Amino acid sequence: MKILFLTNKFPYPPKDGGAIATFQHVWGLADIGAEVTLLSINTKKHYFDVGSLPEDISRKVALRTVYIDTSLSALDAIKNLIFSDLPYNAERFISGDFEKTLVEVLTSTDFDFVQLEGLYLCPYINLIRKHTKAKISYRAHNIEHEIWSRSLSREKNHLKRRYLKILSNRLDAFERGFINQYDLLVPITSRDAEAFSGMGNTKPCHVSPTGVDPQNYKPRPDAVRYPSLFHLGALDWFPNQEGLLWFLRNVWRYLSKDYPELQFFVAGRNAPQWLVDEFKKFRNIVFAGEVEDAHDFLNKHAIMIVPIFSGGGMRIKIVEGMALQKTIISTPVGAEGIPITPGKEMLIATNPDEFSFNIEKMLNNRQLFDQIGTNALNFVLSKFDSKVIAQELYNFYESQL
Repeated sequence: MKILFLTNKFPYPPKDGGAIATFQHVWGLADIGAEVTLLSINTKKHYFDVGSLPEDISRKVALRTVYIDTSLSALDAIKNLIFSDLPYNAERFISGDFEKTLVEVLTSTDFDFVQLEGLYLCPYINLIRKHTKAKISYRAHNIEHEIWSRSLSREKNHLKRRYLKILSNRLDAFERGFINQYDLLVPITSRDAEAFSGMGNTKPCHVSPTGVDPQNYKPRPDAVRYPSLFHLGALDWFPNQEGLLWFLRNVWRYLSKDYPELQFFVAGRNAPQWLVDEFKKFRNIVFAGEVEDAHDFLNKHAIMIVPIFSGGGMRIKIVEGMALQKTIISTPVGAEGIPITPGKEMLIATNPDEFSFNIEKMLNNRQLFDQIGTNALNFVLSKFDSKVIAQELYNFYESQL
């Protein structure tokens, strides 16, 4: 089986959710025996020197990259707003250079499948059809327009609301415009599969979540700094910024007064200075920046806080936290796509009072804290083994040949 993956950023190192989700499919299918080619947009923000890729990874996959500067620009955003009907998010990834390389790759190999990693690769569907008979698989990492419509519902600034409304409407039309243009749909969660069905999808569908390789996750309950709170995630991603600020202003501000020795550890890459300055306004915030070893950071701290209100898809960091036996408190949006039983494998909170109540319950009951972490670990091992997930996707593709 020959598979071409198209990605809008190079999926290595696998540090953020999107990169992890792609990395697991690419190298998981290669491990099974598929002949895998990866063609990636290599962006300024996520640039990676392919020559420095570990040999045990690079020898399994044929690699091509095309550099595109997708940096956000206020001027380009204004031009897009006035002169285009496309969402600015998507327009940044449309490139003549990428089209040229894509044609070269398609005409050099007789592929069975072309897997599009995310919505922003869909504009290349017509070009792919012209140069290959391969089936096109759309790997939907989330319902893209939903992220921005949720942000719109929470935004108070009038001008930002107007822009978010335009952007979410454009993304909605853009996303719906590609329904059924692909041959196969591979959403990351069952919830997203249902949403695509509601938008009119009639193509064969296989849910393929992001999992973990148990061999790479070694829980260390003996190393946990209990009690402590922590958050780990990309700090240049708006839903993480929004959720953290909400938590600090509505929960931590008061909780830290009742528990003056309690510390809240925050780690993540690409934190803007304005966000770092916000952290300094609150007591007992320990900002670690981008940590060298995420697993070590997760193992060291106790209660994982995931206050997400406007994201989409699936929070990979939650799955990783569960694989390291973490006790997690999340909003319902944060836990989407992970079929946990609230109160058993994870705690769910919808408002400041529920966050405070659940945190205090974990602070005052070490036995319950340990039990939820154990439940989380067993849950992930039974439902999110990445090798099983890769094999199931391979079997699905085989059935479609």
